[in-house]
Amino acid sequence: MNYGRFLTAVSRARNTEFLSNLVEIQQRATPGSLIALSTGMPNTSCFPLSSAHLFTKKGKKLDLSPLWMNQGLQYTMSQGHPEMVEWGKQLQRRKHNPPTDYLHHEGKMDLCVTAGSQEAMCKTMEMLVTAGDNVLIETPTYPGILSIAKPMGCNILEVETDEQGPKISSLRKILSNWNPAESADVWSDIPRVFYTVSAGSNPTGVTTSFERKQQVYQIAREYDFLILEDDPYYFIQFSETPVPSYLSMDVDGRVIRFDSFSKILSAGMRIGFATGPQPLIEKLVFHMQVCTQHANTLSQMICLLILQEWGHEGFDAHTESVTEFYRKRRDIIVESCDTWLKDYAEWTVPDSGMFLWMKLLGIQDTADLVMQKALDAGVLFAPGKAFIANDAEPSPYIRASYSQAPEEDIDKGIQRLAALLKKELKLTASG
Repeated sequence: MNYGRFLTAVSRARNTEFLSNLVEIQQRATPGSLIALSTGMPNTSCFPLSSAHLFTKKGKKLDLSPLWMNQGLQYTMSQGHPEMVEWGKQLQRRKHNPPTDYLHHEGKMDLCVTAGSQEAMCKTMEMLVTAGDNVLIETPTYPGILSIAKPMGCNILEVETDEQGPKISSLRKILSNWNPAESADVWSDIPRVFYTVSAGSNPTGVTTSFERKQQVYQIAREYDFLILEDDPYYFIQFSETPVPSYLSMDVDGRVIRFDSFSKILSAGMRIGFATGPQPLIEKLVFHMQVCTQHANTLSQMICLLILQEWGHEGFDAHTESVTEFYRKRRDIIVESCDTWLKDYAEWTVPDSGMFLWMKLLGIQDTADLVMQKALDAGVLFAPGKAFIANDAEPSPYIRASYSQAPEEDIDKGIQRLAALLKKELKLTASG
């Protein structure tokens, strides 16, 4: 892998910020072995907090000791607190067993803690993409990636999806405009990046099948592009066994994976991970050094306190309970749609995540229906055009989220949508 060819000029020029190196040396030193007169880290005796007591919902008391509180209120390494980085690596080994974890060359797996996966995705795109670049993005897709990519001035090539994930025919059709042999040319305009949501796609709820992932990965090898695997819903898969990730099959070191605690632990603590080849993660860390410096240290320490209390078995038990919570809500909204919408919409039962993607029959574009008429009727959905690159195109789709509304309100909301559609179709027929 020639990682240099994937980087933008700005990213290639990034090097470690010297004072950040001093912080890392100081933090890695054995206590008492080093007199540090180098960094401008504030003295923790000036911080107003000394300790904290947290209580789990089950009544378990967790103590954030003075030592841990001081660490939480202090600067840490841009890659993340060392214990948080190591915990993240252990998680990837347990869940994905990345082939690159055992390499001894520069493609070896590495990990950076970020302020949620959104920061990781934004900085990674800035690392790899510049104005005029061709970028592969599945459609429909997570609006957050469109908000990153579109202002960058890149050319978004939309890869169609179906119930198994990205369509191979669509991907091949797009790539047929280039000769794979040209991919070695640094100046070729062949796409170098493919963004995909691996499990519980936002908005479709689709988890890409293992067979489809194998096919996509083979094409990535053929055309030598990187796969950006966004997977915040990995732990909310409703199948008995989670579908293996792209990271788990990454023998080359061409996958950058984004994980998030937002859906399973806390959205507000803003803790996520970027995992990928060491040379690319290093450039991400260099960007962190001159931007946010590091993810919130106090959030990292609180996460570690919870994770160490749980252990691996406790973490798995928690994610299983989260999955069951959303499975129940998925079943409620599907049953409601079966009851009220069978004549007005089409949908695929989501196999993971928090969303139901519906095509409204007889409706050319849902934007006005959702943002005006449905809102007036007291129910709110997301219009389909929010999830496509060209939002000027009409879309008959809507996204319904079953994550937050009270269970009894889910059915009420679907009923209100059905009543509205019945009225709209009558008006259309009479007109």
